[in-house]
Amino acid sequence: MAKELKFEEQMKKLEAIVDVLESGQIPLEESLKKYEEGVGLLRSCRKRLDETKRKVEILVKKGGKLTLEPFEG
Repeated sequence: MAKELKFEEQMKKLEAIVDVLESGQIPLEESLKKYEEGVGLLRSCRKRLDETKRKVEILVKKGGKLTLEPFEG
């Protein structure tokens, strides 16, 4: 089983894919593979951000009661 990349590593890899795709210097087949890889990374990053946001919302306390509040970052 492959080790899952950290969020920051995924973002760097995604940025590198975008740079390659924007350069227009790779064949169509390779571009499609890179695009698919990028979409997978994007979904993974978005999932992690959503999970983190939910954790932050749960941890916010007001007046001794646990309340959900949107994360403002």
